[in-house]
Amino acid sequence: MLQADGDSGFFDYREDPANPGWYTWDLVDDTRFNGAVMGRLLTRKEGDKCRLRMMPERRHTNLQEMIHGAVTLSLIDISLFAAMRTLGSGDAGMAVTLELSTQFIGAGKPGMPLDSVVELVRETGRMMFLRGMVEQEDHRVASFSGIVRKSPRK
Repeated sequence: MLQADGDSGFFDYREDPANPGWYTWDLVDDTRFNGAVMGRLLTRKEGDKCRLRMMPERRHTNLQEMIHGAVTLSLIDISLFAAMRTLGSGDAGMAVTLELSTQFIGAGKPGMPLDSVVELVRETGRMMFLRGMVEQEDHRVASFSGIVRKSPRK
């Protein structure tokens, strides 16, 4: 069953039968960046946090055979919007990232899940303030904080 994100209808957000407890977080139009570059994404709520998962492949690596920093940054940015839907009250479809600060603290490896774990720090009528970590199992890859402006009300 397809559940629209708010009223936007841009996301395919539904339970993933292949991964119990996880939900899909894919754009309905898979020719756009998320699907075309990142591949399949899964999300779930864990207490007061949102976890967004990707499965990095060779195409996501740099010449050192580590996950390319741009892929990690993209995962972080997309995770802000997954958290918006999962933890807050925003419609992720037309929201925008205003600020993203990232500290790379390790290297990700292909072939194992790469997760961005996000918590909501504060939500106002128009903004969401978030922070989190990117991790692979018990290895930390990056820490981050971000501000997202919610979609304008209709």
